Amino acid sequence: MRRITFLPFALLAAFALSLGATAAENLSPQTSSQSGVTVKVTPRSFSGPAWEFEVVFDTHSQELSDDLLKSAMLVGERGSPPGGHHRKGVLSFDALKPAPAVLELRIQRPGESGPRVFRWTLR
Repeated sequence: MRRITFLPFALLAAFALSLGATAAENLSPQTSSQSGVTVKVTPRSFSGPAWEFEVVFDTHSQELSDDLLKSAMLVGERGSPPGGHHRKGVLSFDALKPAPAVLELRIQRPGESGPRVFRWTLR
């Protein structure tokens, strides 16, 4: 009996998680090129208590030592350590509730006058 009661709950939870993942997958990557550095942000998942964005830095002219924990108000990070010419990682933020109609991610790079702005329409 417990399995019958649990199964619909498990299916409902899996369906809800897939909806969040699908919403992020439907959003296009955003790219910003400035001061010899290209930053590409791709939404990965908007399910559960955290939203994730894949961030890729690419340059051939300078060292990448950005601290995303400070410049993007990051809650958690996985990826390449500071340094080098190519970096890749995942930014994880607390989910916004209620979900906004327009989502904006800002990354302030050292030495640049303003933040890089990445914007998606959610609904």
